Amino acid sequence: MELLIIEDDIRVSELLKRAMEAEGCSVTLAHDGMTGFDLATTKAFDLVILDVILPKMDGITLCKELRKYKSNIPILMLTALGTTDDKVEGLDSGADDYMVKPFEIRELFARTRVLLKRYQKSEESVQHLRYADLEMDLKAKVVTRNGGEINLTPKEFNLLEYMLRNPERVLSRMEISEEVWDTHFDTGTNFIDVYINYLRKKIDKGYDNKLIHTKSGMGFYLKSL
Repeated sequence: MELLIIEDDIRVSELLKRAMEAEGCSVTLAHDGMTGFDLATTKAFDLVILDVILPKMDGITLCKELRKYKSNIPILMLTALGTTDDKVEGLDSGADDYMVKPFEIRELFARTRVLLKRYQKSEESVQHLRYADLEMDLKAKVVTRNGGEINLTPKEFNLLEYMLRNPERVLSRMEISEEVWDTHFDTGTNFIDVYINYLRKKIDKGYDNKLIHTKSGMGFYLKSL
């Protein structure tokens, strides 16, 4: 499990990191809101744990911004602010759960397991993905644009599925390599660019509204312009 912990208290963040790594998790730390936002929107994580009071971007704002880009990632909010109004504000910002400091590590483990199971079931229940006039039937393995069926190879299908699950977010070559091909990206190869070009020819050819775009030096993204 890949975790992102956004916490400005170095002692607390290191404690959480050690505890989660002891449970077999891979943990990335960020100590301010802007760094946390950049990491969360450019890399793939299974869960985000964030504090409310953060420098550069507070946790409430960060959570709201993340929900614009990552609707399918569980967010657990940690804070010393424990009034009912604080909890409501945190949950209304898009957090899935809210824990007040101090807390027991065992409870944190239990809450993260519940969130992950909830999101896994939600992901499994999704049968259709849609963006603009592009649709994907995950069960039937059928892709259509404006009602016309598009024939894709299995890898093209998997790549497009990942892009549809992360619309309007720039996906780096490394992230695509790890998430779609389950391998580390070799900078000496261009196989990801090749597959992106395959998709472009099948998805965008003949349409004025191009959906697959390149951000120079950063990666690729799905957006209706």
